[in-house]
Amino acid sequence: MNDPKFRERVYAVVAQIPPGRIMTYGDIAAMAGQAHAARIVGGIAHFGSIELPWHRVVNRFGGLASGYPGGKRGHQKDLETEGVPIKDFIITDFEERRWTPGL
Repeated sequence: MNDPKFRERVYAVVAQIPPGRIMTYGDIAAMAGQAHAARIVGGIAHFGSIELPWHRVVNRFGGLASGYPGGKRGHQKDLETEGVPIKDFIITDFEERRWTPGL
């Protein structure tokens, strides 16, 4: 992918995710204009701006990220502070919590 503005668009999408809601890496990639760039979004999340709510980003099954600071337990703790229910490191009401702006 040769799109120098992609990271900026990813940041813009992540910044909008409301508390208590989540998006997948693929959702973000699609909204940022590169529907098949979920892994690239994961890389951006791993090394991206810490001011953004990366804890609201999960995998396509609602699973938590092992690469998150503190691992899956750290990810769970941060989501639970926003009232997101999790069991076995998976969001239990994933589809209800999934945020798809404009849909």
